[in-house]
Amino acid sequence: MQVSGNLAKWQKLTAAQPDVKQETKYYQDNIEKVNTPADLVNNYRLFSYVLNAYGLGDQVYAKALFQKVLTQGTGSSKNLAYTLNDPRILALAKALNFATNGTSTTSSSTVKTDVVNNYIEQTLETNEKQSNSGVQLALYFQRNAPNIKTAYNILADKTLLTVVQTALGLSSFTSAMDVDRQATLLSKALNLKDFQDPKKLANFIQRFSVLYDLNNAGTTTSQTTTVSAFANLSSTSAGISASLLSSMQGRKLGGF
Repeated sequence: MQVSGNLAKWQKLTAAQPDVKQETKYYQDNIEKVNTPADLVNNYRLFSYVLNAYGLGDQVYAKALFQKVLTQGTGSSKNLAYTLNDPRILALAKALNFATNGTSTTSSSTVKTDVVNNYIEQTLETNEKQSNSGVQLALYFQRNAPNIKTAYNILADKTLLTVVQTALGLSSFTSAMDVDRQATLLSKALNLKDFQDPKKLANFIQRFSVLYDLNNAGTTTSQTTTVSAFANLSSTSAGISASLLSSMQGRKLGGF
């Protein structure tokens, strides 16, 4: 998976795409003119750019909702940013915290730099999804895994779960199990804190890459080949228990 292994290079190439470059320049030239949530949602290009940066581009029609989210801020767990139970919306509300920072919100480094970086990464993921869904999955996991706190965070995100199931050799049919049993299984198989270690995270993504390619090769791969692929990967990858991983390989839903 060459993109995930050379992320900085591909981010630079994505940023240089004419359409990305044009929209980023418009954003950078105009975002500091935004003083209120209403200013943002009423400027389609800025609003669309921000939503796309947080993976919410398909919700650009929901102006009233996002204006309310950004107006309320994140000062209370009763606010929409929390009750909508969407980590993307919460991240957006934290980045553009008008309730706390007022008119200085859009001059912060987070809004001026992080939003742009997010937009470029999201665009790269979208581009790769069209040509190589495995790379898109790897990029998404690389970006979001450090924020995983519990196994339930994985279970609540279909993309994260797909990567984890693939890397652990688990059938997608395990999703039919009781959610608490799934959480227990993942908690035993993984040390989630290791996803905050760039090296261990990279090893986990490498493991995913190998198994994704094996699963999607279009030809029958022997069990010996699969075991050999595992043997060539680091046994410390993201805290995976080697013995547990081995025991889980090839299991079906009824075996749990």
